[in-house]
Amino acid sequence: QEDVVRVKSFSLHRRDYCRRKEEAGVLEIYSDADFEGCTKTGRSTSRVIVKYSGGAISWLSQRQAVVATSTTEAEIIVANEGAKEAIWLSRFFKEITKLKEVPVIQVDNTAAVRLAQNPEFHWRTRHISIKHFFIREKVTAAKLGVKQISTEHQVADIMTKPLSSTRLKILCVKMGLL
Repeated sequence: QEDVVRVKSFSLHRRDYCRRKEEAGVLEIYSDADFEGCTKTGRSTSRVIVKYSGGAISWLSQRQAVVATSTTEAEIIVANEGAKEAIWLSRFFKEITKLKEVPVIQVDNTAAVRLAQNPEFHWRTRHISIKHFFIREKVTAAKLGVKQISTEHQVADIMTKPLSSTRLKILCVKMGLL
C-alpha cells in the first residue's frame, strides 16, 4: 500500500517523467532490417517496435532464419514478422478495447511496401519464399495497412544501427519513452 502511495505521489509531482497518452486505440508498427548484418552467416536481423497510444508496448530483435539476397527481401521478411505481431495484438486488444484504426506497418523500403501491397507476381522477386507474403494476404483483406516512411521517421532504427545521442533521444521520444 505504501508503494502505491509513493507511485501516485511521484506521478503527481513529476508529470514530466510520465508517459503522455496520445491517440488511444491506435497500433503503430515499425519494422526494419539490417541487410547482411551478421558477418559470419550473412543473415539480416529483424527489428520490430509496436506502439499503442503513443508508447512502445512490444519489440522484437532476432536474426532472420534465411539469408536474404536483397534489401527488399530482408525488409519483406521483417515486415511479415511485424504483421504477425500486429494481428496477434489486434486480437488481444479486441478482447479488452476497440482499436480506432487498422494497424499500419511502417516500412522505410519502397520496394518492400509495393511488394506487400501488390498481390501480383513480380519477376524480380520470384526467389522470395511465399511464406513471407502473409503480410500481403492481410493487406489485401484490409486487416493491415502498409505505409512508406522515411528513414528519419523509422523508430526501429533505434535497434538497427549505432546512433548519435541526438538521434537516440529523438527516437526515444518517438517511442514514448521520454
